[in-house]
Amino acid sequence: MSVQRAGYSCPIELAVETIGGKWAVVVLGHLKERPLRYSELRRRIAGITEKMLTQRLRELEAAGLVERTVHDGVPAAVTYRLADPELQPVLQALYDWGDALAARRNISIRPLESESIGPD
Repeated sequence: MSVQRAGYSCPIELAVETIGGKWAVVVLGHLKERPLRYSELRRRIAGITEKMLTQRLRELEAAGLVERTVHDGVPAAVTYRLADPELQPVLQALYDWGDALAARRNISIRPLESESIGPD
């Protein structure tokens, strides 16, 4: 994610710049469902490295899209959740469009660990 500019030619340009690339949207998609611990996110997102996940979570938190909560305990549990409820229907629309696209193209979607980021 880059530093936001003072002006944009289109609202979509600002939205895409704020959300960032592939991994950021995937992380947000998983958090759309419910708050998750770092380890849960890591297991759910095939192909992402620990370094990349940590980096994206920090960027999303800095952008105000994700909230990080540290819970008491040893070791301290950390959960992440969507900070902006207005983002939920946007992520759901992306999910629905991707699901329909997969069906039209006969592409199999297999969530890890029998978990889904589908409708709540």
